Parts: sequence; structure tokens; C-alpha cells
Amino acid sequence: MIQKDGEYQLLINEVGHWIKIEGSLNKTIPLVIIHGGPGGNHYVFERTAGPKLAEERTVIYYEQRGCGRSEIPYSEDAYSIKLLIKDFYCLLEQLGIKKVDILGYSFGGELALEIALSYPEIINKIVLSAPSLMFSDTVFQIQIQGFKTIGDERFLERMEKILSQNLSIKEKWENVWSLADSEVVDRFLFEDQKVAKCNRRLWENSGLSNTGKMMKALQMNPPCPPLEKRLNQIKHHTLILTGIHDRNTGLKISNIIEQKLSNSKLEKFKNSAHFPDLEEEKKFVTTTLEFLR
Repeated sequence: MIQKDGEYQLLINEVGHWIKIEGSLNKTIPLVIIHGGPGGNHYVFERTAGPKLAEERTVIYYEQRGCGRSEIPYSEDAYSIKLLIKDFYCLLEQLGIKKVDILGYSFGGELALEIALSYPEIINKIVLSAPSLMFSDTVFQIQIQGFKTIGDERFLERMEKILSQNLSIKEKWENVWSLADSEVVDRFLFEDQKVAKCNRRLWENSGLSNTGKMMKALQMNPPCPPLEKRLNQIKHHTLILTGIHDRNTGLKISNIIEQKLSNSKLEKFKNSAHFPDLEEEKKFVTTTLEFLR
């Protein structure tokens, strides 16, 4: 059992997982932070909103198998929603924790909901920041439309050539993303480009990268039935935090999730896109802490 602040490596289901504990002296129900991607990490969050949450809450970060500072699994096929859920449960077992709050951002929000469905008894409250439903064609459509709103003339010309081809919506989506350089991605993900630049500096400073292996594996083996059709089974008190300019997962996805959940509240961020935790950090932290109290 680990109860002190610090960084640790835990062997979970034969894969070494990076974890970090902050705010242990607060002795609250632990708040476990679940990162997005798929294939992302916590480097930015643990240097921005995370420490502010830890001023009041006991916060636990962990990076999923093959992500960030955790080890890469023995096989490229060793990624699935079921395995990620099992890793989470085993993590809590090793830490000796019986009940947690969870905060998942982007894909992490989707994973948080899957965990709540599989192990409802270990979850207290749920916070979702810009949650995704990545196995839905709706997300492909939202992102394509999002690129249309921020692309320059040259980008839009190339994009229209792709969209005019006889391809599936997923193929069009993949090809549109292949056009996007870092500047386009920053405009896509953020309203405030100063915040975007700070975020990109932290990405670069981290030395961590997303290999894309988890995304590829998860798309090859999506949950069945889709999460959207199972959301009404989740009864936990849930807070959804979403930027109204989110071009990545979109307000539409948050509205779907809020409507399907029986005990949820949607808080909109008027000056944010996909990262309200960065673009409106103070409101993000305050709203989250009030909900968890």
C-alpha cells in the first residue's frame, strides 16, 4: 500500500505503470486522473490544473499501458478497453483503495465511463472534461467540420479534394488529419493561441510522444455494444466540463452524454476549445472542487 506523495512504478498485469500521488495529507477520497489520447500522458495536466486540485484533494495520476512514462506491453495487440479497465482496477487493489472519484479528460472521459460501467461500486463521483465517444462516426464528422472552421485557404483546398473522393467517413477523417501541421492542430485544439504555444512547449519539454499504437489497436477492436448505447446504465453523480468551441470532441458529444446519463450536469466554458483545464484553468479547478465537495 502506497500512501505518501511521490512518483512510483507499479507492475500491473505484467506492465510497469507510472503513477504519481499528490495531496495525500488532505486525506480525501482519492481523485484519479485519467488521461486522453488514446496514447497520451499527464505531463501537462500535472504542471497546470493538477497541483491546484491537489491543494484540496488527494490526487492520483497514472499513465496507461504503453503511454507516457509507463512501459510498453509485450505485444502491439495488448491494448483494449477491457485491458485498460482491468489495469485500473488492479491499480486500486495494489494501492489498497476501495473507493475513488475519477476525472477523465478527452478519451480519458470515455475510459472513465467504461470503468464506471464495469466497476460501479468503486466509483464515487465522475468528472468528464471534453469527453469523447471515439468509436462513433459523429466524432469523425465533428472533427472534419472543426477543421473547416480553422483551416487557411491552402488547407481547405486540399481538404475539399479529400472530401470529394469516394471514401468512408473514417478514411476521409484519417486523410484530413494527415494534412494538419502543428500550427493547424493548435488552432484546432485551442481558442487562445498563447495558451496553445504554452501547451506545445510543455509537450516538447516532456520528451514524450504518442506512438499511435493504442489508437490503432482500439479502433480495430471497438467495444460492443458501443458506449453510447450503455450510458443510461451509469447512475453516478457526474459533472461534464466542455468548451463551447471544442472542435475535437465537440459540445454535441457532451450533450449526448449528458442526456443519456441519469445523474449528470453539463458546465460550459465560453472561452475554451478542447482544453478548458488550460484555457479557463481557474474556473475548471473551482468548478471541479465544488462538485467533489
